[in-house]
Amino acid sequence: MGSPLPHLLLLLLPLMVAALGSSSTTAGVIRLPSGRSCAAAAQDPAVYDRPVVGIVSHPGDGAAGRISNGTATSYIASSYVKFVESAGARVVPLIYNEPEERILEKLSLVNGVLFTGGSVKNGPYFETIKKVFQYVLDRNDAGIPFPLFAQCLGFELVCMIVSKDNNILESFSAINQASTLQFPSYSSLEGSVFERFDPDLINKLRTSCLVMQNHRYGISPKTLRENVALSSFFKILTTSPDENGEVYVSTVQAHKYPITCTQWHPEVCWP
Repeated sequence: MGSPLPHLLLLLLPLMVAALGSSSTTAGVIRLPSGRSCAAAAQDPAVYDRPVVGIVSHPGDGAAGRISNGTATSYIASSYVKFVESAGARVVPLIYNEPEERILEKLSLVNGVLFTGGSVKNGPYFETIKKVFQYVLDRNDAGIPFPLFAQCLGFELVCMIVSKDNNILESFSAINQASTLQFPSYSSLEGSVFERFDPDLINKLRTSCLVMQNHRYGISPKTLRENVALSSFFKILTTSPDENGEVYVSTVQAHKYPITCTQWHPEVCWP
């Protein structure tokens, strides 16, 4: 069986296409000084028209303190950068603890945002995630398509923000686990990130453990459905069982916004 990675990379493509369609000018394009020089080569539209995705950095050094123990240190795992670039986009780092005006300046220059996995659910990082999330809503409410893709911790933080309940998450046993994706009969895939998937791949995702899970927390379908704020904001696209057979929501999509969240890791190619 071939690797599912090329198909899974399509998760980002609908988001990027939507972002590209929102602007027909070159406003907000970041260029080097050499790009304005008369001696420089002509600009390549294929390069400058690629979407730019902002990825919010996560506190820490990504190496359990082996590189730096500084409290101001943050990182972006290379897998997320490669994931975005593999879909044809470019990346701008949004450093979570840089001045708010700098983050807002960067947000005005990108076409969408990605929230990564991690472990921090409070403090300055959570506050930055909340501000960026509100920015996403505001841009879309203003009629400017601005997609958000949130993974693992990002999914969990968005659930906390939308529900306005920092204790809404539940415990699950899904550390370093390969799992299936179950597609509930009550949820249509039309207009979702799965719409472009081959039927054969959808079937394999249902029956084979193709996706990588790595989390201790999540939200059950029952909890999401019974929370008015969450159920009115999101629709459930997939669920997955943890190691004990407990079912949690693994993919959601906003009803009115270009926001998709996965509890699983599409940037990881399971061996």
